[in-house]
Amino acid sequence: MSAFLRNGLSTLLFATAGSICLAAAPDVLPGFSPEDLVMMNRLSDPQASPDGRYLAFTLRSTDLAANRGNNDLYLLDLATADTQPRQLTHDPAADYNPRWSADGRHLYFLSTRSGSAQVWRLALDGGEAMPVTAYPVGVNALKVSPTEPRLLLSLDVMPDCSTLACTAEHLAARTADKTSAMAFDQLFVRHWDRWEDGTLAHLFTAWVGADGKAGEPVDLMPGMRANTPSRPMGGDEEFTFSPDGRSVVFSAREASRGEAWSTNFDLWQVPASGGTPVNLTADNPAWDTQPRFLADGRLVYLAMRRPGFEADRLRVMLRDGAATRELVADWDFSVGQIEVARDGRSLLVTADDRGQTGLFRIDPRRGDVRPLLAQGQVTGFADTPRGTVIALASLAAPPELYLLPPGAREPRALTGINAERLAQRAATEFGTFTFAGANGATVQGHVVKPANYQPGRKYPVAFIIHGGPQSAFGNAWSYRWNPKTFAGAGFAVVFIDFHGTPGYGQAFTDSISGDWGGAPLADLKAGLAAAVKEHDFLDGDRACALGASYGGFMINWIAGHWPDGFRCLVNHAGIFDSRSMYYTTEELWFPEWENGGTYFAKPGNHEKFNPSAAVANWRTPMLVIHGQQDFRVPYSQGLATFTALQRRGIESRLVVFPDENHWILSPANSLRWHREVLDWLDRFLKPGASASAPGDRAAPAAQ
Repeated sequence: MSAFLRNGLSTLLFATAGSICLAAAPDVLPGFSPEDLVMMNRLSDPQASPDGRYLAFTLRSTDLAANRGNNDLYLLDLATADTQPRQLTHDPAADYNPRWSADGRHLYFLSTRSGSAQVWRLALDGGEAMPVTAYPVGVNALKVSPTEPRLLLSLDVMPDCSTLACTAEHLAARTADKTSAMAFDQLFVRHWDRWEDGTLAHLFTAWVGADGKAGEPVDLMPGMRANTPSRPMGGDEEFTFSPDGRSVVFSAREASRGEAWSTNFDLWQVPASGGTPVNLTADNPAWDTQPRFLADGRLVYLAMRRPGFEADRLRVMLRDGAATRELVADWDFSVGQIEVARDGRSLLVTADDRGQTGLFRIDPRRGDVRPLLAQGQVTGFADTPRGTVIALASLAAPPELYLLPPGAREPRALTGINAERLAQRAATEFGTFTFAGANGATVQGHVVKPANYQPGRKYPVAFIIHGGPQSAFGNAWSYRWNPKTFAGAGFAVVFIDFHGTPGYGQAFTDSISGDWGGAPLADLKAGLAAAVKEHDFLDGDRACALGASYGGFMINWIAGHWPDGFRCLVNHAGIFDSRSMYYTTEELWFPEWENGGTYFAKPGNHEKFNPSAAVANWRTPMLVIHGQQDFRVPYSQGLATFTALQRRGIESRLVVFPDENHWILSPANSLRWHREVLDWLDRFLKPGASASAPGDRAAPAAQ
């Protein structure tokens, strides 16, 4: 059975199973559109002041005319009843990454006001923001000492340079060079969306003087060929000060010849004044990350056990002197974020849990786990004396701030930054269902009703397949693949937590490795059939399948192995050929783990689920989309897919974004992406509903 939830304003996340939350709004409203999605304000990075009274956060708004996002800092006074966010910065440059001084009098942050990312600070008692650093290279990430005016910074350096000026001169000379050649002696050659330039991200400490200016920084990683934070997406969660501010612990992987096929990140400790880093986790050849200190000085962190497997379970470890042990070893969840609670003794962690991303408290003394919030998607949190402030999202709405007081079962809304726009759009009703999937396993699926759903009608289906593959959609918000935009365009949405999805135990996550086209395809087939059988408003004869990354692989796999399943397909950044994918992608540990070895050692494993081998069976119309700066799944995979479709005489369309990577990020490109995708679905699922040319779809009207 399915229990559908309908979003209101303050109750959209917390209905009990089987209940319906009624929105205080008219019955017929326009559906949520791609324009609405692009214009949503994006709240992130909540940071509590040392005394817990104030909360700073970053808010990104969209300047559609300039085709960019604007990042500003906001402040909440948690001691004030009915508190409202106060905007702290208004500069057109990006202001982000707020971090409090030890005394709570200043808010440090990163800003691009000077042309590169540098540290600035605001006095809490008023005044204009002032620059703290003016280094010749940009600042990647920032933390502030808990005891003194000392900064912990990540800066890009050339390995052979002893000063930042040397690095800047070297990069400037390279820019001025009239030749365009790039030369490499080892992998990585390129990573995510950038060619390697020879720099390394090192941690530095710098004192802040009485004048508010940072002094000369001290490299804490001298001679290390390593990046902190990790590239391409690591942040300041990968390093920390000790409680007394005297030492720093950070996560890093040696940038050796084997970096492209290694997940061996270790924790290193070094005096904050500089010295030789000491490897604390050399005995673990897998991933160690997110170091944190309890108030008593003991170190907690996250660790994997299996080298080369990026989706292994992240376990909570406690280091007491030289002894290390795993906390809550029988808790079969993988932790996403870990922080020490305000009491200095317990831990707050997030983890995927059966389609939700919940918040949990771990007591290291008792070794137990207590759920604090089990519904929705926790995207950030900060502990305060008044309770835990949580950035919380769902399928119905992007992150807003909520306060969960001690002992409370449900949080109280603190912000409604997007409430006005959402109230002007049709509510989103969504639910879950279960069915017997591959090998008889119980598998969960999700259904989203179309905007302004009417009982008795049947609706075409957008069947969305998540990427990863060890990731999930669930009851979460996305600024790229968002079911609410498809529902707003008049489609019912179905997506399945197939074998490989996290949140159902590590064995379920593990099961997809070596079986990309096996159990997951069986789950998708059974899941769509179960959804159609259980929900009479789903028209299974009018369905299109859509997916990106692994989901794009699955679209190509479906084309050859389920060719009669859908009226159309949408493939974003999908793998077409296993052999060329292996030799052109960048993070080799991923295909090597998933296929049990290198392509040259285990070609049969890689070829077992190679979509290109079944092109002769393809017959379903397909839209192919790719970013030219995608180095994870190079754009040649999309070009090959389109070539196969065209040569087979199958109706198809190729859309390439020359300036985008694995994701479509700019506002204008996001709108174009949605126009292309929704027009493709209209063409095959709603004949005659759209007379516009491909890519020229107007914003959807009320359904």
